[in-house]
Amino acid sequence: MLKIAIIGTGNISHNHIQGYLQFADRCQIVALVDIYPEKAEEKKRHYGLTQAKVYASHQDILHDPEIDVVDICTPPYVHAEISIDALKSGKHVLCEKPMAASLQECDAMIRAAHESGKTLSIIAQNRFTDAFWRLKKVIDSGEAGKVCHAQVDSFWWRGHSYFDLWWRGTWEKEAGGCTLNHAVHHIDAVQWMLGFPSEVVSMMTNVTHDNAEVEDLSAAIFKYDTGALTQLTASVVHHGEDQKMVIQGEKARISAPWDTFASISAPNGFPIDERDTARESRLNDLYQSIPKLTYTLHTGQIDNFLTALETSTPPLIDGTQGKRSLELIAAIYKSAITRSIVTLPILPTDPFYQTGGLVSLAPHFYEKSTSVENFANEDAIPLGKDMNKEA
Repeated sequence: MLKIAIIGTGNISHNHIQGYLQFADRCQIVALVDIYPEKAEEKKRHYGLTQAKVYASHQDILHDPEIDVVDICTPPYVHAEISIDALKSGKHVLCEKPMAASLQECDAMIRAAHESGKTLSIIAQNRFTDAFWRLKKVIDSGEAGKVCHAQVDSFWWRGHSYFDLWWRGTWEKEAGGCTLNHAVHHIDAVQWMLGFPSEVVSMMTNVTHDNAEVEDLSAAIFKYDTGALTQLTASVVHHGEDQKMVIQGEKARISAPWDTFASISAPNGFPIDERDTARESRLNDLYQSIPKLTYTLHTGQIDNFLTALETSTPPLIDGTQGKRSLELIAAIYKSAITRSIVTLPILPTDPFYQTGGLVSLAPHFYEKSTSVENFANEDAIPLGKDMNKEA
């Protein structure tokens, strides 16, 4: 029975707590930690966690031999500090996205996990959706042909007051805007499916949130050694949050939400009205034949993490995988700020690798004008569009 301590009991902690409660025969939440202890007490009452103790600092639980796992749900700027402290104290760590505030911090977390012999895993719950799980399997099958282009629409919508929360909307505390804190889900998914690009170019802006320093809209292009391109838009200004990922293969288009289209060429190269229905049928049959996941989203990742600890095997998303997503995000920021094409990887000598580098170089689109300690509504946050619905 693994004993869990949850650090940070804001909105996203609902998803973690609900996930662990699905596996009551495998784990138990024994500690809730928050700099606002009343929030932890509320979660304790809400979920009936009668055995859980409440603490005001993660330092208070580091040397408790009963605790096996530290689950981190805090703002990004303290992810590295808490993770490293926990790993050095002999605890396994599951950390919310984004992994850290800099690539330098990511490497420090990875190093602490290696030196301690403990497991570090980073939340990337979109890998645990049937839509993305199946899409990756279809891509890997080769039935759609060589990947030529990917369109990734990480479309979210957040009202003006979203950035009023004290730590949001600042480069120092939130470490970025929609590119880091929303599109990270889709950036992780596309690099998982298509691999790591060699070049990145981007632009970013803030068009509707004048109470935030950070961007609320960005557009980037990734180029791969194969010649393929990914076009990615990150946004919190899109009404309806119509998120999707469209893969243009050499032989067919496939997507999440699931759809497929296979064109046929006329002798002059133009498409004809008739479609390659045989290929479309094979793609549809393949997609439908892939078994659905038993658990999805955070619960699916928590199941994977617990299984990794129980079997001494690596989790699907370790520290190295978590860093890869952040490196792409750092490249997007570097390109937008320096107005240049960025070549990957980003080296340790680069200011955009180093802790504090982005903070010192990033533009302030606006100055943060409002700061509230907490919102009254502390329900679980929406996690985006259900991509399992077929187009």
